[in-house]
Amino acid sequence: MNRVFKLVLIKPSHYDDDGYVIRWFRSMIPSNSLASLYGLARDADERHVLGEDVSIEISAIDETNTRVDVPALIKSFKDNGNFGMVGLVGVQSNQYPRALDLARPFRDAGIPVVMGGFHVSGCLAMLPDKNVDLQKAEDLGVSLFAGEAEDRLDRVLVDAARGTLEPLYNYMNDLPSIEGTPPPFLPASYVTKTLGGNTSFDAGRGCPFQCSFCTIINVQGRKSRRRSPDDIEKLIRDNLAQGIHNYFITDDNFARNRDWEIILDRIIQMREQEGLWIGLMVQVDTLCHKIPNFIEKCKRAGVSRVFIGLENINPDNLMGAKKRQNKITEYRSMLLAWKGQGIITYAGYILGFPADTAESIRRDIQIVQRELPLDILEFFFLTPLPGSEDHQTLFRKGVAMDADLNKYDLEHAVTAHPKMSQTEWEEIYKEAWSLYYTPEHMLTVLKRAAATGVRTKSIGKLLIWFSTSVAIEKVHPLQGGVIRFRNRHDRRPNMPVESPLLFYPREAWNLVAKTTKLVFLLWRLERQRRAIEADPNRKSYTDAALTPVSEGDEETLELFTQNDAAKHAVQHAHRIDELTHRVA
Repeated sequence: MNRVFKLVLIKPSHYDDDGYVIRWFRSMIPSNSLASLYGLARDADERHVLGEDVSIEISAIDETNTRVDVPALIKSFKDNGNFGMVGLVGVQSNQYPRALDLARPFRDAGIPVVMGGFHVSGCLAMLPDKNVDLQKAEDLGVSLFAGEAEDRLDRVLVDAARGTLEPLYNYMNDLPSIEGTPPPFLPASYVTKTLGGNTSFDAGRGCPFQCSFCTIINVQGRKSRRRSPDDIEKLIRDNLAQGIHNYFITDDNFARNRDWEIILDRIIQMREQEGLWIGLMVQVDTLCHKIPNFIEKCKRAGVSRVFIGLENINPDNLMGAKKRQNKITEYRSMLLAWKGQGIITYAGYILGFPADTAESIRRDIQIVQRELPLDILEFFFLTPLPGSEDHQTLFRKGVAMDADLNKYDLEHAVTAHPKMSQTEWEEIYKEAWSLYYTPEHMLTVLKRAAATGVRTKSIGKLLIWFSTSVAIEKVHPLQGGVIRFRNRHDRRPNMPVESPLLFYPREAWNLVAKTTKLVFLLWRLERQRRAIEADPNRKSYTDAALTPVSEGDEETLELFTQNDAAKHAVQHAHRIDELTHRVA
């Protein structure tokens, strides 16, 4: 090879409320966008798409666990005659301001920059022209990429090598098949920077549902597109060969992947017949338990954790958001089915639907604690994300939304609520975490875990993580990590660089104070966990949430009697059941 094309793939983080980039020694969530682009770029290099005499040198940076040293990168490009490209990948709306700040010095140095991800794709899918700050990127000379990169990355690389990048590559009306395409992949040196050495892959894309707050259906479509079982087996074996065993399947709803059973059977064979260690986490909907063998095969395939889009327990809120597939009458059956397999359950819960008030949210959290056998509950603001139907509706009506995209992280109120002031909404969000993760309820969750065969050590770690992230680190647990690294120069341009005499002593003190508090909380919860494990009667523990579903639930459980909407949901379920049996 005579020439080297430098390809630097960067997954931006975003700024905290103090203006500092959120970065950790070890981050929590692996970036599937980064893995996808790396896999495609590696394949492009192997096929010599830039010519037989040109190799592609690929670097991947996840800014949530690795600092982007912009001056050093600019120098490396300069030493290479600026022959290369920076790719800002998987950029979400809350990461868009940081992505622009990263792009600016690269463009000033004459280095080609291409930006893609949910913000670019979602905006171009749902709004005319270049709204929601997309013009700012084009003004910097950043090329925008909308859509998916399979079968399209070659063109971008060739254009960058020739110096003929186009301002916009828009493939939103042409979603590609992903079967047989290079799968997501990252070398182990990158994967080990996430907690537990987790990597990710998408077995499929697209979701059939119509939730108005969702961007996925408008970016990836509502039609299922799938990788073949052969592709998935190969990517797992490739990762096993480099010592990576744990995988987050990023399908928005794995239960609706038409090939779920074939995929799980293939993984089951690898685990049970070859003795390979494979661990999985998946995302599903609230009706997945009605699919025969689905949960049982998830367990056999190594699923130890499942994320469920519960969203709310008020049927009026669910219908208003077009979350029609969520039936509160099925919540307990579904969660008990996962519990029966000893699998940890996470659920997302959205605060700020039109019917919500601070008092109703407090009541609903108490109902969830008492009546649903749920382990981890994650709270989010109802947010009109660019790319969603909600955002499109508000934009077209001219309803005010916060202009600072950095706040579109599901942790801030960015538009008005009909029943709560912004202060009330933000306060109940913070309060919700402490309401759910009380010492008493965390003890209950541990007791339920011991009774149902869930590893209490794993639950204990998660309880500490999710109960402290907002209170101590002031970030959502999914944006968390181990040991926060702040760099005083990595701050929003509109905020001053702090004096080292102020910055470093404060950061050192914060580290000591946070660590001390966490160690104490861990010590206290660990004492309780060991006491539970030592109890010979731990398997016999039960409560209202663990009680099997019965016909009397609709009269005794507040989940079904809290309001007229809940009562109507029960009546509707009865009518459907009667009609179904009549037809049968």
